[in-house]
Amino acid sequence: MRRLGRIVVVTAVHAPSARFLPDAHKSLRNQELPGGWEWHWVIQEDGTGDAVRPYVPDDARVSFRQGRAGGPGVARTLALAHAEGAYVKVLDADDQLADGVLARDIGVLSSDPSVGWVGSRAVDLLPDGTTVDFPGGPGHGRVERGTLLGPWAAGGHLPPVHPATLCVRRELLLALGGWMALPASEDTGLLLALNAVARGWFSSEVGMLYRKWPGQVTGQRAHGDTEERAARMAVVEARARALATLDGGCFRTN
Repeated sequence: MRRLGRIVVVTAVHAPSARFLPDAHKSLRNQELPGGWEWHWVIQEDGTGDAVRPYVPDDARVSFRQGRAGGPGVARTLALAHAEGAYVKVLDADDQLADGVLARDIGVLSSDPSVGWVGSRAVDLLPDGTTVDFPGGPGHGRVERGTLLGPWAAGGHLPPVHPATLCVRRELLLALGGWMALPASEDTGLLLALNAVARGWFSSEVGMLYRKWPGQVTGQRAHGDTEERAARMAVVEARARALATLDGGCFRTN
């Protein structure tokens, strides 16, 4: 029997966001994949309490793990131990996938070996159920190496591609060590690292609904602490610049 291609969806979750997991699961079940492909959802709790498990869907395609709390980047990286598939797709616990995004991601990565990662347009999902366009984004198509760092640095450290939309070749993600060991902005750090070493692709079609709600991590006071934020941005930039200097034979995808 021919082995199915697999895309692994990785989600970090903690107690406050666990109640949104059923909505995320519904958005996964609505995906139509190309023939010969399947998805598997790895939910990794950032902690070991009892508050998350009741919200984990009863679905054979879903696995649930727990581990020592260390932030969303640590949780996602731990989940890679169970991400047995060609591609790894990010899905935050409080967000939803737009219809068709997994098929589009698979299509790009399967058809173009020179592309290491895919991002897509995101929209904000407001509490009343309406959506608002998320600003920015490069043009539809290939994103060449090193082209995101400049706009990010010049634009107030707002990433041109929403890092929560990423779909990455598993080997490339592992080569970069997963997500950065930061209390926040770990996904932006990954995006810029990916762009430093590999060509990407940006889809102008909506790939994610980014939920806006009072409990989200980016809305907390600590996230905007001036001193910490400056340190995060400095190390994110320094890492991307350092990676860009490598003659990336082992990192390049072309």
